[in-house]
Amino acid sequence: MKISLSLDKSYSKDLSIMIDALRASSTIITALQKFKTVIPVRDIDKAKILAEKHKAVLAGERGGAKIKGFDTGNSPIDVKNFQEDVLVLTTTNGTRILENMSSNNILIGSFLNSQNVASKALELAENHIEVVMAGVNGNFAIEDFLSAGEIISYLKDGKLDETALAAMMASSNRVEVDNAVLNSNSASGLQALGLGGDVEFCLKRNIYNTVPIYKDGIIKILK
Repeated sequence: MKISLSLDKSYSKDLSIMIDALRASSTIITALQKFKTVIPVRDIDKAKILAEKHKAVLAGERGGAKIKGFDTGNSPIDVKNFQEDVLVLTTTNGTRILENMSSNNILIGSFLNSQNVASKALELAENHIEVVMAGVNGNFAIEDFLSAGEIISYLKDGKLDETALAAMMASSNRVEVDNAVLNSNSASGLQALGLGGDVEFCLKRNIYNTVPIYKDGIIKILK
């Protein structure tokens, strides 16, 4: 099994795991504890239209901050306060990446479900698992790299490319990983918005068994 790591774009036609650790992946995984479906959308106006159509909770951010008029931001902590059938979510990076992915199977992972998302990926993939870091506006984000390494550590029996191997090695010391993420540019921006609690929550390991799968424009729990 080939294991590869990429940034911002997806190349595998087999199976991909999208990671936006701070915070879209974590919000989606958490939301599926209460919502049946998450609809990820790139465009704000389209998100509003879909939320009205589906009588959905409307969640989203730009630059980390909650979008004016939305029910909630892109917050895994805040989203736990809602319980409906559908959540419509628009974010700066994660939802944009999902729309551009074309693998046969697209899973969503983070620190919160790393072991289970790796296990499901191994079950579904035929020959190639690609871990895709959302990054920030096309740029490298250390939290996604380290979260990818955490997931890849459960895939280590595969044939890792050099970037995947580097991520796995970098994620081996939990204390150093936590410190790096807490002091990252993304975390600093969220802390300045009063969202430091989200950062700490997103660093929890394997608290959910849930593995989201994205297909035909919607996200559900992989059964």
